[in-house]
This record gives sequence, C-alpha cells and structure tokens, in this order.
Amino acid sequence: MRRELTFLVALWKANLLAAMEYRVSFISQIAGMMLNNAVYFLFWVIFFDRFQSVRGWELSDMFLLFGIVASGFGLGVYLFGNAFSLADTIAGGRLDYYLSLPRPVLLHALASRSVSSGLGDFTYGLISFALAGRFSPGALARFVGATILATVVFVAFLVLVQSLAFWMGNATMLAQQATNALITFAMYPITLFDGTAKLLLFTVIPAAFIGAVPAELVRQFTWPTFAALLAGAAGFLALALFAFHRGLRRYESGSAIQIQV
Repeated sequence: MRRELTFLVALWKANLLAAMEYRVSFISQIAGMMLNNAVYFLFWVIFFDRFQSVRGWELSDMFLLFGIVASGFGLGVYLFGNAFSLADTIAGGRLDYYLSLPRPVLLHALASRSVSSGLGDFTYGLISFALAGRFSPGALARFVGATILATVVFVAFLVLVQSLAFWMGNATMLAQQATNALITFAMYPITLFDGTAKLLLFTVIPAAFIGAVPAELVRQFTWPTFAALLAGAAGFLALALFAFHRGLRRYESGSAIQIQV
C-alpha cells in the first residue's frame, strides 16, 4: 500500500509539473471553470430568490450541495483524469503500456493524466461551502470526509461504465451519457424525487452518493447517514474493481508500439 501511495504521489507531481509548463493555460483553465460554475449556480440564486424553500431545501443548502459535488468532481478529474478516456484506452488496445509495467494497471491508467480544470471545480467547491454559512471546525472535517467519499463514488462509477468497453467495444458515448446524468442529477435536492426515481439515484445512477447524502452528512452528522455513504462508496468501488479486472481477462492487445512521454 505504501509503495502504491508513493507511486501515486510521484505521478501527481509529474502531472502538475507538466501542466505548469504552460502556466497561463493552467491558470486560465482553473479560473474559467470557476466562472463557469458561478454562472451555472446563478440559476439557483434566482430560483431561491423567488421561492424561499423547496421541500425543506434552502439556498444555503444548495451552496453546500453544489460545494460537495464540485469539490468531489474536481478532485476526481484532477487526480484520476484518465477515468474519462478509459473506454477509448481499452477499445484502442492501449492498455498494453500499463500492462508492461510492474504497477497496478487500473491505478496507473487512471492517475497517468490530470485535468487541470478540476482544480477550478475543487476550489469553487470550497468557496461554495464557505458561502453556505455553516463553517465550523467540525463542519469542515465532515466536508473533507464527505468530499473524499463522494470522489470515490464518482471515480468508481466512471470506471464501472467505462469498463463496458471490454464487452461492447466502443462504449465512449454510453459512458459520457451516464456521466452527464450522474452529475446533473447530483445537483438537485433528493427530496424532489420519489419512488422509482429516488431508487435509481441510489443504485443505477448513484447521484445521491455524490450530492445529497454527503451534503446531509455535513449539515448534521448521524451514524446512519455516514454508514450509508461509506457503504455506497465501498460498494461502488468493489463493483468497479470487479468489472475492470473481469473485463481485463477479455482484453485484446492493440499490437502497436506506443511511446509514452
């Protein structure tokens, strides 16, 4: 475990140094994503200016929800940026490079690329949390823990749907649609959904585990909420690992010489 962690830190450091070679582009991506998030959230500001509360959710709760989703998403895409292109890597036979090295294949593949704009999402998430008006040492600790668990669910879901490429070949479009649905539904209060729709948001598209459940944990810590979030993160991580390693048995080499710089 210690060796893998050291390896990950080295990869993240290399990715950061590579991004910092073009500092203007690096900073502009971060600033641009923060501005994009602010413009998107403006909708909720206008909405709650007209309707003070929606099924128990107020504007401060939306700041908290958006902060969790943005931070979890940003942390995931920055640390494990290749999760977005894993299906293309599989379908194109480009896993050969990772298989040829004495490192965990999935971990290496995911962390070998960082999406710089993810730092903008992560930073905006922290600002959104501060604007929620619930800041305290305890709330900050819960926010950090909830964000990490939300990141685990997000990355695990990406791996799970992208691993369909082992069986389907080109699964890129399906993975993109599933990811968009996950992010979209995560940014809505869970109380807006009932019955089957709510069940789907805890299972097929686990948006509740990267939005509403972590937000509820930060609002007020309870052991059942913490247990639900922890179980969701562990469950989807286990499914993702199972799907990837089961699919790896079916993997066919790209039979191509590739140079990684």
